[in-house]
Amino acid sequence: MELYDRHEERTGFQDSSDYGKEYDIQSDFVMVYGFANLEERIRHWKEHGYVVHLMTGVAWGWYDAYLKGEFDGRPHMDDAQMRRDGQIIWHGKDMPYIVPSIAFSRYLTENLKRAVDAGVEAIHLEEPELWGRAGYSETFRREWQIYYKEPWQDPESSADAQYKASKLKQYLYTRMLDRLCSEIKEYAYVKYNRDVRFYVPSHSLISYTQIVMVSPESALVDLPAVDGYIAQIWTGTARIPNTYRGLTCERVFETAYLEYGMMQELVRGSDRRMWFLHDPVEDNLDHTWTDYRSHYERTVVASLFQPHIYHYEVAPWPRRVFTGVYPKDEKQGKGFVMATPDDFSTRQTQEKEGIPSSYRTEVLNIMHALRDMKQPGWEWLTPTTPLGLLLSDTCMFQRIYPDNDPHIDDARTPVWDSFYGYALPLLKKGIGVRPIQLENVNRYPGYLDDYGVLALSYELMKPEKPEFHEALLRWVENGGLLLYIGDDSDTFHQIEHWWNRGSMHYRTPAEHLFELFGLGRTPSEGIYACGKGHLCVVRLHPREVARDAALSERYEKLALEALRQHGISQPLSGSLAMRRGPYVIASVLRETGEDRPYDRPGLYVNLFEADLPVQEGIHLEPEQVGLYYDVSRIDRSRTAEILAASGRISDWSEEGGVLRFTFTGPDPMEASVRLYTRDPIQSVRATENGKERAVRCTQDVRSGTTLLRFDSSVDGVGLEIRTGTD
Repeated sequence: MELYDRHEERTGFQDSSDYGKEYDIQSDFVMVYGFANLEERIRHWKEHGYVVHLMTGVAWGWYDAYLKGEFDGRPHMDDAQMRRDGQIIWHGKDMPYIVPSIAFSRYLTENLKRAVDAGVEAIHLEEPELWGRAGYSETFRREWQIYYKEPWQDPESSADAQYKASKLKQYLYTRMLDRLCSEIKEYAYVKYNRDVRFYVPSHSLISYTQIVMVSPESALVDLPAVDGYIAQIWTGTARIPNTYRGLTCERVFETAYLEYGMMQELVRGSDRRMWFLHDPVEDNLDHTWTDYRSHYERTVVASLFQPHIYHYEVAPWPRRVFTGVYPKDEKQGKGFVMATPDDFSTRQTQEKEGIPSSYRTEVLNIMHALRDMKQPGWEWLTPTTPLGLLLSDTCMFQRIYPDNDPHIDDARTPVWDSFYGYALPLLKKGIGVRPIQLENVNRYPGYLDDYGVLALSYELMKPEKPEFHEALLRWVENGGLLLYIGDDSDTFHQIEHWWNRGSMHYRTPAEHLFELFGLGRTPSEGIYACGKGHLCVVRLHPREVARDAALSERYEKLALEALRQHGISQPLSGSLAMRRGPYVIASVLRETGEDRPYDRPGLYVNLFEADLPVQEGIHLEPEQVGLYYDVSRIDRSRTAEILAASGRISDWSEEGGVLRFTFTGPDPMEASVRLYTRDPIQSVRATENGKERAVRCTQDVRSGTTLLRFDSSVDGVGLEIRTGTD
């Protein structure tokens, strides 16, 4: 584990509280949340060594001064997002979701100037989002007339009106963020001659589409004043049930894996930064520590399978992790629970408890390991075929079907069968499925070069430009395999768009794609050669594939046959394992038809245990995940090296067989440090502010490593370790 300067900002967290030693987790930066007592909180976190950012909501927040008219003399409740029945959509008590008007942008601008004046280095504008059911407020109706130059239409009256309403929603938040970021950047340069960076914490495209919301997503990549994103993916988004082979339940690892993959691909090819969020608990406070722990580990592992990302928001609210109390659970293990949405809603326990000591230390082990994920190389350890699953922002535009439409049930539940019918049958076979951003195909030259296989369906989205098809044709002709799944039944094929406008007379966008490939407009199901590549057509709606095991099997068989004809042999392992430098990440899937364990020989440090044990080999059963440090990757030319630690290591020095460093972490915590030394350890001394502190030292002869356990301190614990052969 290398030592990094805090200004690299590899790990951070958000919190609305003032500084507290119980949750001083020693990340690189903190995002102080909201405008209340802003200047004081910024000062306190800086005094404790943190790089300080600001985070605030842009769709909701404590903005009474704006809503009640105190800001500009005009009340703004007409900005509140509203449903068809005239009901306001609330985020919390007296806190509506807001339509991003120009007036609201002016209000936020004035508040953001305070943060710049207080010296923050970056600003995070959280969750720009409009509900799919919104679109009925006076503000939104006015914006419709300005944007479309026509009278407002009821978004739920037709597919065309719904698509247009959603497109407008995306535009409104894109406009607002462009305006806010550009104006505040100019303000910072003019007044202080310094740059202030802007980031957008956002759910993934998969999450927003699933819960029926609209957000800018990839539209922000085109805004020069936006410097990047935080991928807001955690156990709360990952535990939303999905359907595979007719069974609807939680599939936390698979969902998180697809979500993180989507967000990685959002910025791949650009210069934008992406942080991945994790949460050791979640917004729902009714779960137990056993449940939080198992789900947290799955999301961490899922995120680490995206090797292009090495920045992390390690907790959204560490105060609620390290000082919160949650229902007790008799189970002490970390076993998987297949849960449905109702499983936890009626769970009532009288007794609650704070975070178990072992989980506290484990969480800190993971948080500090994440700072070390910028590794020079990575590789798959299981045989897999990288497959890009094309997704467009327009997925968000067609989740609500018009009145009396046969697809109307699709949006009455957050279960998004169309996507998971598209993705899960391939992922469950051990194929390295990764959702990729369709809009980036023409945005970045060579964006598809990392993939030899792509999958596409227009039953759950629509292509905004015909140029996408030309790029896909060139890619297939040069040797790619494209899997197209769809039966042309989606209602949104009928909207007015490029494929049926002007000289175009296609019933669906897929007809244009097939004709461009020389197959006519409606080819039969099968596999077709095209240049050096192939096009596989599967005449099924992915929604029905999710709901019907027989159709899922038909889709799987045709896809695997297409891979075989394309010259790709895909062993069906049902396991995913990857190496990132010295770290090994592994997950064993269930429901694969095989459900076999994953085994790997070697000597490893288990980072999912508080005492960082050294173990012989990796053995994981279905539904288990793991994160390990491979002992064989220790650089034994060095005299000493930290392999893992539950706090920040600083002041490192080696001289005359004496190693010294400082360990800093939250108080209280039983700290863990797994240390390699070339020579045996003769003695260990720990001090805090000049006073001796007890330390337990356990050496492991097999690995040549030593475990140190001691009580942590926010003031730092000095370690002095003497080594030698005498």
